[in-house]
Amino acid sequence: MEKKRLTVRLSSGPAAVYREIRAIGEELDSIMERDPAAISRTEVALLYSGFHALLMYRAAHALHEKGWKMSARAVSQLAKFFTGIEIHPGASIGRGLFIDHGTGVVIGETAVIGDNCTLYQGVTLGGTGKQTGKRHPTLGDNVMVGAGAKILGNFTVGSGSRIAAGAVVLREVPENATAVGVPARVVRLDGKPVPAEAGKNPGKKDIPPESTFNLDQVNIPNPVDAELQQLRRHIRMLEEKLGMEPIPDAEVFSPDGSGI
Repeated sequence: MEKKRLTVRLSSGPAAVYREIRAIGEELDSIMERDPAAISRTEVALLYSGFHALLMYRAAHALHEKGWKMSARAVSQLAKFFTGIEIHPGASIGRGLFIDHGTGVVIGETAVIGDNCTLYQGVTLGGTGKQTGKRHPTLGDNVMVGAGAKILGNFTVGSGSRIAAGAVVLREVPENATAVGVPARVVRLDGKPVPAEAGKNPGKKDIPPESTFNLDQVNIPNPVDAELQQLRRHIRMLEEKLGMEPIPDAEVFSPDGSGI
């Protein structure tokens, strides 16, 4: 996927300066649109670590593209020190990336991020093993990755998809899907539930995108709960066939977490 890159260009002149100012303004607007806690563009520009990390990434990426890789890594490590966000200078990032809070976010060297994506704290876009070449994931446009999620390997997460908090994604995710679990599997596609077996290896299909900024990380299907409900239904069927008296729901043990 070839994405437009927002980087600080090593050039001068009024036109170049205007382009950079306009790009920065677009970034501020994208954060204001998606973060209900943002009061003003000034607050975002001065106090948001995700915005600062992106500014320093652009400078590091420009140096990396010019072949000044040691200097580029120095800038990226400086950004990590100040923001807690590590973005490799070789990564390709589109417009409107919003890194919310951001502490612990890691974006690998060959990762590609599309336009208007959202990453929460603790997200990793990483590789597996010591392969060379493209070894990090590609995110399409309007992808949301929940807190603590890990996306590992060279595959694509389709545009409009959501990765639930804490998920570990090890294979491709189709467009407009919701992936949950460890390892992650698709539980919704185009807003409709996906059967358990189909969700383990979903196929590609053309799907109209969902809402661009659907940031809900709570109302996501729980595949483990779905499996347990299915097991309960089967147990009730077996009890009926064997003529056994089913256990009333009121007597079913339900852990409340008090022993944790």
